Amino acid sequence: MSKKNYIAAMLLAAGFAACNRGPVFNVEGVIAGADDKMLYMEHSSMNGVLKVDSVKLGENGKFHLSAARPEAPDFYRLRIDDKVINFVVDSTETVNINSSYTTFSSGYTVTGSESNIKIKELSLLQAELQEKVNELNKSGLPAGIAQDSLLRMITDYKNKVKREYIFKEPDKASSYFALFQQLNGLMIFDPFSSKDDVRCFAAVATSLNHMYPHADRSRNLYNMVIKGMKNTRTPQAKPIEIPEDMVTETSIIDIPLRDINGETKHLTDLKGKVVLVDFTAYATSNSGTRTLALRELYSKYSSQGLEIYQVSFDTDEHFWKTACDNLPWICVRDPQGPYSTYAKLYGVSGLPTAFLVNRNNELVLRLNEKSDLEAEIKKLL
Repeated sequence: MSKKNYIAAMLLAAGFAACNRGPVFNVEGVIAGADDKMLYMEHSSMNGVLKVDSVKLGENGKFHLSAARPEAPDFYRLRIDDKVINFVVDSTETVNINSSYTTFSSGYTVTGSESNIKIKELSLLQAELQEKVNELNKSGLPAGIAQDSLLRMITDYKNKVKREYIFKEPDKASSYFALFQQLNGLMIFDPFSSKDDVRCFAAVATSLNHMYPHADRSRNLYNMVIKGMKNTRTPQAKPIEIPEDMVTETSIIDIPLRDINGETKHLTDLKGKVVLVDFTAYATSNSGTRTLALRELYSKYSSQGLEIYQVSFDTDEHFWKTACDNLPWICVRDPQGPYSTYAKLYGVSGLPTAFLVNRNNELVLRLNEKSDLEAEIKKLL
């Protein structure tokens, strides 16, 4: 085959490949100062982050990535190392993103979609909030004062996002993006137990369902709103009161429950560690604040032998898996909820309820609102 015919054949083959692939979208631009770095394009799908394309950057930093175009607006991200840029793909064929390696996530410019400009604004606001929370955790303020400050920060953030993004333009992809922003791995907006937050989800769900009624994200968001409305309208049944003396024995009763990977985790297998046994529900209004406090304790004392065995009573298994996916301790779920055998055996009459177990597998303390958790943990370590 002559060189001319060979080139023609290759071009024809490429044309057939493009036809078979279907419509695509393109992401291109320049990332300065990232010579020899791998740039990944990933799909932020409902089932997790999936790699769709990648390129090794050269001296000029130019890149071009592509993937099959989604039928409805969907979310993607560019990543270098642990730095990310979030963006949405809607009706636009090409998204242009320019940045540098040092300011990859904060100093980028994006064109080709108004929603992506809003997503950048939201990403920077969330990063600013995260930094404030990190500084608060290092401040050394008393727990009560720190918790009040944290709640004010989160409330102010949510009010701003509601006013300037969600209720202002509920039909935009950026409003959907705002609903699922996280702080320390936990959702900022609560779709299942906060009546005010459920209204935000409902506003976006109504618009999304009107424009893309058959899209997976539309159906999922609609189902979340239905559950949230049901939870916030139906009074919670009063838990059964269990006598305190049922949990004052010197050794612990085993709890064998499954974690998010389906593995059975036994409480009694943790002998040799100081264990905080925490009965909770991630859908409760104070769960986010409590989890942030537990993260700080775990970070400080896990290397000294502290473990957390957290039992969830959340009714929604998918929500539970999403909520605890990034938590570093043992997270299990009791599908029978607060009326289960283990709840009765441990005298759980409200959430959260927590106990401390010493290194000999002995239950030594039932914690209450007045307990100095950190001080009690240090005694046992």
